[in-house]
Amino acid sequence: METFHFIWSHGPEIWRLTSEHAYVVGVALALAIGTGVPIGIAITFNQEAAESVLYAAGIIMTIPSVALFGLMIPLLATVNLGIGKVPAIIALVLYSQLPIIRNTYTAIKNIDPAMVDAGRGMGMKSVQIMWRVQLPLALGVISAGVRVAVVMSIGIAAIAAYIGAGGLGSYVFRGISTSYDAMLFTGAIVVSIMAIVADLFFGWLERLLTPKGLRIRS
Repeated sequence: METFHFIWSHGPEIWRLTSEHAYVVGVALALAIGTGVPIGIAITFNQEAAESVLYAAGIIMTIPSVALFGLMIPLLATVNLGIGKVPAIIALVLYSQLPIIRNTYTAIKNIDPAMVDAGRGMGMKSVQIMWRVQLPLALGVISAGVRVAVVMSIGIAAIAAYIGAGGLGSYVFRGISTSYDAMLFTGAIVVSIMAIVADLFFGWLERLLTPKGLRIRS
């Protein structure tokens, strides 16, 4: 009951923190897609590079989030950006690389070779085949990787409040430090709702971007 009263009486502040949280995740996701998808495409042409990149991205995923955020502080302190949203966004971009790169790489590599041969038979060059054949067929699987990345980032972004990034994690940490359960539960509940909404949205987007023939087959 106390939690509902807290949510009712702190509506504007909760909305502000939610917007702040969404901003950090949104910027990080945009950067992660802008880097991860091109990398995933590039490594399809070289198996050794693919193994190295995926291995490196996997190692980053094993680093505890608090440790990675802590590592960002001294690295970015040299340019006066050690605390705040910048290190949080960089860390989230790094965490998001594995699902996006892996899904992009896997989706393109698993496309039916007959589709690629058909494109070549029509006189398409490699770049045209990539843009007109492979990427459209791979979009559904790529969006699944983005779906994993965004849900994961929403949770990890809560920890970013530890380094001054703001967002709903502020309620979580302040609630723990002051033993204020209502504040702690509010932060946790709203983060969970954000993750569920994002998962449903990107699940719908994944189905939308998957070609109808592949949807029927699956």
